[in-house]
Amino acid sequence: MNPPLESMLETRSTAGRFDSTRTLPDGVVEKLIHLATRAPSAFNLQNWRFIALESTPAKAQLKAVAFGQQQVVDAAVTFIVCGELESHRHLFARLQPAVDQGILPAALQQGWTDMAGGLHTDNPGLQRDEAFRSASLAAMVLMLAANSMGLAAGALSGFDPQALAESFQLSSHDVPVMLVTVGYPASGNWPQKPRRAVTDVLERR
Repeated sequence: MNPPLESMLETRSTAGRFDSTRTLPDGVVEKLIHLATRAPSAFNLQNWRFIALESTPAKAQLKAVAFGQQQVVDAAVTFIVCGELESHRHLFARLQPAVDQGILPAALQQGWTDMAGGLHTDNPGLQRDEAFRSASLAAMVLMLAANSMGLAAGALSGFDPQALAESFQLSSHDVPVMLVTVGYPASGNWPQKPRRAVTDVLERR
């Protein structure tokens, strides 16, 4: 493994305390999302969306539906990471750049579109599962990207999803999966907590 990446994974921790006086340089939010969208998704659905809250009013609005957690306000930016339902309807167009670049044959583009449509149409459970899988993978990449830039990051599932959706006028296709806080760390953050032993979680056959 790449030594810097291994070191980052060994020491990465979820930040709960941020320096509320510091903002991110121009272009960092866009760079973080660019990197987050390198995450994998089934059929390359790319069934995710990100809402970056940087203003004081927007973050206060989020705090009200996130059980009063102060870190969503203190972080330089808090992302609402959403998974997208019914994304199979957009798959053909989303695969077109891969066809244009010669990565994917046109026949496979149509084949994947037909297969995804067959699996996802009238199957809200699968749509939701894939939305959560894709958004979660993207959120993890987002946090690692932030860490690689020397920033602190944290993932939060503590919020009222219905109240959040109403407060931020999310569409019926957007499922709020988690919040990701990014910013400069303040004192008092914990180091990475010990993990279960590999022998407790790994089965080999």
